[in-house]
Amino acid sequence: MKNFLKLMLAASLLSLLGCVSAGGTLVKAGSSIPVFDMQVTTSLDWAKQRWGRFEIWTIDGGLLNELAIFSKVKPNENVFLGRRETKSRPDGVWYKPGLRQDELRDLILDGLRRQGLANVESSNLRPASVSGATGIRFDTKFTTAQGLNYGGTIMALERNERLTIFMWDAPLEYYHGRDVASVNKLLDSVKFVK
Repeated sequence: MKNFLKLMLAASLLSLLGCVSAGGTLVKAGSSIPVFDMQVTTSLDWAKQRWGRFEIWTIDGGLLNELAIFSKVKPNENVFLGRRETKSRPDGVWYKPGLRQDELRDLILDGLRRQGLANVESSNLRPASVSGATGIRFDTKFTTAQGLNYGGTIMALERNERLTIFMWDAPLEYYHGRDVASVNKLLDSVKFVK
């Protein structure tokens, strides 16, 4: 996934503009819905689109806010579901079960940097626990190649030697402040059901 950011932006646009015709779904505020092997509750309206073990949700379009969900990332697989580790590609952002909290955070941040984001930083690293799965949650800030400043929240959970990542971001100028509390409530609502 060389152009992962472009893929995410294109996917967001598709899900927003052609939600029904492209096989997408509208999620209404107040809904409790299944997402892969989980259940989440949202207080916001979203458009969402799914591709295999990857979902992307947006409220106003991918450039303005976006929640990416990566499900069941396997050992030696790219944390963002890109190519798997090989002998010729040993230096990627490959998931390894049992990483320390700071190692897992750094792996995800390195994955963001490899997508062309600049000034990638994190704060407020804390443990996360969902239905017996353990992991981390932290806040991020970064700058896109176009010079836009974004903020977000990432939650990564390990369960049965698989990794699930929730990655939300929005421009700091307006949308981040508008939605951050509601997105954190959504992350607080996550439950594994299978």
